[in-house]
Amino acid sequence: MPEKILSVNNLVINFKTDNGILKAVRDVSFDLYKGETLCIVGESGSGKSVTSKAIMGILANNAIIEGGEIMYQGENLLEVSEEEFHKIRGHKIGMIFQDPLSSLNPIVRIGKQITEATLINSNKLKLMYEDLISNDLVAYKNTIAKKKIQLNNINNNINSLKKEFSSFDSSKKSSLKQEYADKIQKLNEDKEKIKKEFSIKIKPLLEKLNKSKKVAKQKVKEYKLSVLSEKKKLLNENSIILTRCITKKEKNEALKQRKQIKQDCINKLKITKAEAKKRALEIMREVGIPQPEKRFKQYPFEFSGGMRQRIVIAIALTETPEILICDEPTTALDVTIQAQILELIKKIQKDRKLSCIFITHDLGVVANMADRVAVMYAGKIVEYGTAKEIFFEPKHPYTWALLSSIPDVDSKERLETIPGTPPNMIYPPKGDAFALRSKYAMQIDFEEEPPFFKISDTHYAATWLLHPDAPKVKMPKIVEERIKKSLKDYKKEV
Repeated sequence: MPEKILSVNNLVINFKTDNGILKAVRDVSFDLYKGETLCIVGESGSGKSVTSKAIMGILANNAIIEGGEIMYQGENLLEVSEEEFHKIRGHKIGMIFQDPLSSLNPIVRIGKQITEATLINSNKLKLMYEDLISNDLVAYKNTIAKKKIQLNNINNNINSLKKEFSSFDSSKKSSLKQEYADKIQKLNEDKEKIKKEFSIKIKPLLEKLNKSKKVAKQKVKEYKLSVLSEKKKLLNENSIILTRCITKKEKNEALKQRKQIKQDCINKLKITKAEAKKRALEIMREVGIPQPEKRFKQYPFEFSGGMRQRIVIAIALTETPEILICDEPTTALDVTIQAQILELIKKIQKDRKLSCIFITHDLGVVANMADRVAVMYAGKIVEYGTAKEIFFEPKHPYTWALLSSIPDVDSKERLETIPGTPPNMIYPPKGDAFALRSKYAMQIDFEEEPPFFKISDTHYAATWLLHPDAPKVKMPKIVEERIKKSLKDYKKEV
């Protein structure tokens, strides 16, 4: 069984809007395994990008995380502090955004944008210090973050009760005044209880952190002194060699060695601009940018859309993350360039052994990239399985609709469009959210939300059509024909 890298469990995310609370992600769960590509597919507004932004910790200020967890390296990313996220975002989890032009600063040279993250973290002494205190600092900051989250939740509940009470007319207010006052008092008591509990937890953590800081400062100081001492010793030895040089060649060799000694010392203490540039040029070559030395000095407007996307990929790879999130990275590109970028991402993933979450609305892209697929609609995953299961044995009407709408040169059947539009998630529909757009909808689809039905150990779908008492229906003819043809092609390849 492959190693589980990331686990999203029962994630619920809402957004405050002027028109009400928008329910963007509703009880989403999935796992990501080492070295695999998980594709999340669905129409715009289905919650794909919101889920990925939650993993990166870059949700908008009006987002409300109502529940769930995102587990990475034993930590719930929804509860970690921003200081901890700085060490995760970019370093361990990288992201490629869908519009390369808006991801790049148009008035800053490409080289500077690629090396920016490396140079920000160029002080090796500072990085060493932060690494030494990391565990204690994270424990302290995360505990404070948990306290803040719990207090914010209570404050939100208090505000909701006050808002609800203010909406009543005067007669109702008088009859409910004591009831609401008691509820608010209870919440305020809970707040004080939480503050006391966390003050007991935080104090020893702070003491431990302060001790770690003293020890770390001493170790960093000792390391710096040892590097400088080694430099002084080697320079003294080099000075003796210089006094013994007879020929010009010997002297030049000794001076070259002296320069290298100084450079080695600098490299042990910080990443220089020259070293950062060297790394950037290597990554630019890796992502297929020709003449990287020349391109390093150019601006984004001097690149084509495909080349700009390669630059965005290069930036995402500078800190060697182990998870790469690709949020529709080929949407703004033409078909030929799309294929090149997809092949590039596959090559980089294989070479670096990356785990990849690929977000798209195009099942044609999914066919080339996915190991497993999660089909999302109206903030929920409606079908989940391996790429082979989703393409050869689809079970949800929405998956059928997506497969029916993909153009290809071989289909004789007329392409089917998905009627209507996705629901307004400020007022989510009762039952199956796709029912209003599905010709297979039954009465129960408008009354109750379907559970996940197990098709195999790796394949699940949330549709009442899989219930034992449901009538047997056939998938659209165009999907059947495509599956037959795909299976023939698949068997030939095997």
